[in-house]
Amino acid sequence: MPYVYKDRNLVNAVQWAVGLELLLLIDDPWRIFLTTDHPNGGCFWRYPEIIHLLMNAEFRKAQVKQLPEKARQRIVLADLDREYTLSEIAIITAAGPARSLGLARKGHLGVGADADVAIYPARPDHGFLFSYPRYVIKGGAIVVEEGDVREVVDGREMIVQPAYDATVEDYIRPLFEKVYTISFANYPVEMERLRDPEVIPCGGA
Repeated sequence: MPYVYKDRNLVNAVQWAVGLELLLLIDDPWRIFLTTDHPNGGCFWRYPEIIHLLMNAEFRKAQVKQLPEKARQRIVLADLDREYTLSEIAIITAAGPARSLGLARKGHLGVGADADVAIYPARPDHGFLFSYPRYVIKGGAIVVEEGDVREVVDGREMIVQPAYDATVEDYIRPLFEKVYTISFANYPVEMERLRDPEVIPCGGA
C-alpha cells in the first residue's frame, strides 16, 4: 500500500533518514539491497530520487535542511559525505539481490543471463536518472520503447530452494512470535497456490 511521508512530521522525517543512513554507513554494497519494500525510502516510484540521494551528497544535504529541527537533531545524514557510484547502485539493485537468492541468470549481463535490461538516458532532460527508461527488454524482447509499451509479457514465479539448517527455525520461531505482528506460520506459501512455479537451481555465491 502506498505510504506518503509528511516532511514536517518528526516520525516520518526520521524514518525517511534512517534508510539512507543505513545504506551510506555500510561499506560493502554486496551485503545490502535496495528493494521496493515499504516504508523506508517511500513508494517505488520515488526510487529514482532515492538513488539520487545516495549518489549526490550536496543534494542530500539540501533535502536534510528542509527537515524539522527536532528531526535533524536525531539523525546523522547531513554529516555523511559518501556518494554511491553507478556500479554500487547496480550491485544493490540487481547483482547483489540476485546473488543472495541464488538466481544465477539474473543481475548480470553475462553469457546465459535472462536478458532483462532497462536502458536509461545518461542525462535525462527532466527528473532523476532512472526515472524514464528509453527501452525495457524482457527475456531479450523489447517491451517498452521511448515510453510506449510494445509488448505485454507474463511474469514468472521463480523459486530457489537453498540448503539450510532446519533447526534454525526452532530458534527463530519463538522470537518471531514474541515481537512480530504476523504469525510465523503465515509466511510459507504452498506450491499449489502458485500459478506457474519454476524451480531454479540455486547458483553459487
